[in-house]
Amino acid sequence: MADCVFEMNGLRIIDLSKELDPETESRRCKIRRFNTGGPIPDFHTDMDITSHLGTHVECPYHHRDGWPSVAEVPLTQFMGRGIYVNFDDAEPNAYITPEMLEKHTAGKLREGDVIIIDSPHQIPPFTALTNTPEDKRLLVNGETAQWLLEHKVKCVGFGDGVSIENRNEDVCPFHDILLAENILFIEVMKNLDKLSKDVFFISYAPMNIKGLDSCSVRAYAIEGLAEFS
Repeated sequence: MADCVFEMNGLRIIDLSKELDPETESRRCKIRRFNTGGPIPDFHTDMDITSHLGTHVECPYHHRDGWPSVAEVPLTQFMGRGIYVNFDDAEPNAYITPEMLEKHTAGKLREGDVIIIDSPHQIPPFTALTNTPEDKRLLVNGETAQWLLEHKVKCVGFGDGVSIENRNEDVCPFHDILLAENILFIEVMKNLDKLSKDVFFISYAPMNIKGLDSCSVRAYAIEGLAEFS
């Protein structure tokens, strides 16, 4: 696996994206490299991928026709001040409540932040382990979403210690409450354990494709920017 932490001009950059391998990826991910011909090699690659592949940003169009697609969301919605919240004192399979959020974000969360939620109860998401007795991840529901909405975050990211697909009664209100207000999701985030700070700059810009509900992204954090500390 390639390095995920880099140093540049006194800043620390952490790649928060899942590396994708078309040979092993369980979701749709096929590529075909070919030379267009002529005297000068000119290689192109056809990509056949799902919009929910690897680390991806979900936009409102994911849940409702008429809500903004990837190309209709302002670019500024895909970057900003990020905070990492690890609910390290929560019991397995506990719901993330407003009380827990108040406790763990006190003095840190600002309006317009990107909040990444996680816990030590981790499993790889979207695998055969999902929703089995081995799945001890924390859970979210409408109450979780309402608190995030009231605190005006711009995006919610998920580490491997939080589940958002445990049951329809939780999945639907969590998505609808937030996506209805153009609050985005980042799923399948990696290397969160490499963060050395819990406040940082984060970027997760998708391809600018009209009519796309979600898109794979190269999400990354930059530690050390004074404006985002």
